[in-house]
Amino acid sequence: MQILHIYLSPEHNFYGHHGMPAGTAPEIEVPEAECVAGKGLVGDRFFGWKEDYKGQITFFEHEQYERLCEQFSVMGVPPSAFRRNIITKGIDLNTLIGIEFEVQGIRFLGTQEAAPCHWMNQAFAEGAEEALKGHGGLRAKILSDGILRKS
Repeated sequence: MQILHIYLSPEHNFYGHHGMPAGTAPEIEVPEAECVAGKGLVGDRFFGWKEDYKGQITFFEHEQYERLCEQFSVMGVPPSAFRRNIITKGIDLNTLIGIEFEVQGIRFLGTQEAAPCHWMNQAFAEGAEEALKGHGGLRAKILSDGILRKS
């Protein structure tokens, strides 16, 4: 698995905003992120969110980003629009659901699809929520500490 981008955001823009406007906290691209077992990514909005939280880190396939850009003729919207932490290349993330896996010496447990929400239509393009179903990325728990870097 190649890591193309790593994003952190200190605040929620969509989570908990149902019926309200989206937040404006930026997704900040970083060259590396500190993974803390059972907690999440240091500096991210979900760090220490809840005990045993199943979305301590999220992954998204760059291939899906490219597919959606082509499908909706979108240019200039970065992959950070999907609000996932790690943008990968070269792996079908759905194959990691329910599986322990390792990236750069750090262990993770794929817990479930990072299901798309209605905000994707606003953040990326009208119809993106539907187009992302089954391809919204991977939510995972962090099982060991370490530093994840772009590769």
